[in-house]
Amino acid sequence: MRRAGLALLALAATLPAQKQPFTVDAMMQLARISDPQISPDGRTVSFTVQTIDLPNNKRPKQIYVVALDGGAPRRITYAGEDNERARWSPDSKQIAYISDRSGSAQVWLMDADGQNAKPVTNLSTEAGGVLFSPDGKNLLFTSEVFPECGADDACNQKKLMAEKDSKVKARVYTSLLYRHWTKWDNGRRSHLLVVPVTGGAPKDLTPGTHDVPPFSLGGPDDYDISPDGNEVCYTMNADLMPATSTNTDLFVVSIAGGPSRKITANPAADNGPLYSPDGKYIAWRAQTRAGYESDRWRLVVLERATGKLTNLTENLDRWVTGFTWHPDSSKLFFTSEDRGRQPIQFISVTGGEIRMAAIGNNTLDEMQFTRDGKTMVYSQQSGSQPAELYRASASGGVPVVLTRLNDAVLNARQLTPLEEFWADGAEGARVQAFVVKPFGFQASQKYPVLLLIHGGPQGNWGESWTYRWNAQVFAAAGYLVVMPNPRGSTGYGQKFIDDINGDWGGRAFDDIMAVADHVVALPYADGSRMAAAGGSYGGYMVDWMLGHTQRFKALVSHAGVYDLPSEAGETEELWFPLWEFSGTPWDNPEMYARWSPSHFAKDFHTPTLVIHGELDYRVPYGQGLQLFTALQLGKVPSKLLLFPDEGHWVLKPQNSVLWYNTFLDWINTWTKK
Repeated sequence: MRRAGLALLALAATLPAQKQPFTVDAMMQLARISDPQISPDGRTVSFTVQTIDLPNNKRPKQIYVVALDGGAPRRITYAGEDNERARWSPDSKQIAYISDRSGSAQVWLMDADGQNAKPVTNLSTEAGGVLFSPDGKNLLFTSEVFPECGADDACNQKKLMAEKDSKVKARVYTSLLYRHWTKWDNGRRSHLLVVPVTGGAPKDLTPGTHDVPPFSLGGPDDYDISPDGNEVCYTMNADLMPATSTNTDLFVVSIAGGPSRKITANPAADNGPLYSPDGKYIAWRAQTRAGYESDRWRLVVLERATGKLTNLTENLDRWVTGFTWHPDSSKLFFTSEDRGRQPIQFISVTGGEIRMAAIGNNTLDEMQFTRDGKTMVYSQQSGSQPAELYRASASGGVPVVLTRLNDAVLNARQLTPLEEFWADGAEGARVQAFVVKPFGFQASQKYPVLLLIHGGPQGNWGESWTYRWNAQVFAAAGYLVVMPNPRGSTGYGQKFIDDINGDWGGRAFDDIMAVADHVVALPYADGSRMAAAGGSYGGYMVDWMLGHTQRFKALVSHAGVYDLPSEAGETEELWFPLWEFSGTPWDNPEMYARWSPSHFAKDFHTPTLVIHGELDYRVPYGQGLQLFTALQLGKVPSKLLLFPDEGHWVLKPQNSVLWYNTFLDWINTWTKK
């Protein structure tokens, strides 16, 4: 018996440990990696890591570095809770970055190893978005200043103190846009400022009443510095009513200051300018339909000497989501969404054939090249893997992972790869959906189904990682998670996107129901225990479902549009309803009435959890209050979860945990009886 017991112990020691479900608590332990930057000498990659401090309800950010040829990543900032936006000096000896270690966000400089940190700015209006000029002489950054003060910090400080000391907190406005996302207009504007690397008084390069950069419709930066360090190109919306306009244009200005010059005439959006390394070109992303934020994004190039403009991707029926120049300036590498994935492609600066650089069942992004063009660094994520940094050789071969900060957490948990299927939707259109099977899946069992509906509506589900609607967490709770990409979804061609304009509850609803029909036919799906949930437009679709189907046992509506006429009168970016519903509610009342879920409140029967943030100015929380009122008056089982300190997204760590727990408790109550 003793010998048998020893044999069992030896066998147990060789078996892999049973993996645990991927819960929200496990998700909170992950390091969130972003913003890779290769040093000019090609030896080191800097990047930002955000972690979650759950007890203190904070999300600190710190800067790390890793050798390009491998090795363990190393943290190089410790003071302060928010250190980010690392940018290398041309000689690779210093890093400029944004830090709050002095008590407010300012531009700092440190040595490449993190030593000898020193502040460059000390502005009452703080600083962000720093760039090192290619000649190493200047630092370009953003600051929210009072237009009448500009870079005069004494003037800005005086106004801030007067605002703080005033007993009157009333707001007075005479124009739109008076609030945006989670913030009321406080009279300040984002401007581009420049300061010598050696320090001194900043200079305002974009004086006036417009935001530079404007609220971004896409890329990470809306400004760049020419390779010779003499010129700045930036994006600005100069329209008199920015609340109804997507017409951002590109301007250039001397880094020494002076008048700006507009270089685009496109009536739609232009953004994300980037100079070629040789200085001959400026590339950016552009749309062509004015007022339509979900028009196709093209990649265009301007030859600076001749003024010749080339649309490189007009024949590509996909959005260009990001891009960078090859170091020899002969081609551009870019990303584009395609059927739930995002590969890296490239094209010659003169146009022609688009070729593939990297592709897989994943989302690739944030490409960077060494100066010799031999090595590319990029981020990679999927529906079952958070972002990590990779290195790839131009000569080919298997990419090498540079960061493994999350291995300890991920190796102990079950993360299930996404599967996909296609269903026939409205008018015979092919509709793709992704599936995550539940923890401990066995094909012989039947599982409750959770249908997730994405926002936008011009968005998508696919091989990308998210912390806000994480399918792995829902699958860990025992659900077969289904993520459809109905009409309006990106990555399936522009017509597929446009088909939702003026048809919010039409084809998209039919597409989603077709996906649901496909799922309930699966032998392991329990169609009698099906829930649906969504946020923003996904919340709208949940509200629409309330009045148009009773096939779900429970619903969750997060920040959902409920009453279209009142939403159009409360939201801030008015170009959105004006395009989607062909005008205002008084211009086109029939369309607003046709697609407003509030008009079908008498048909509401499904138990519904309503979630909203009081700081949500995109879909104001009155939409959630109206929905909850209708449910309660109709005696429909319902619950309201309001976050007074959140906007459209729930971001604070403890709020996020409460969001997941309340969500799961609600659908468990109705699907697991």
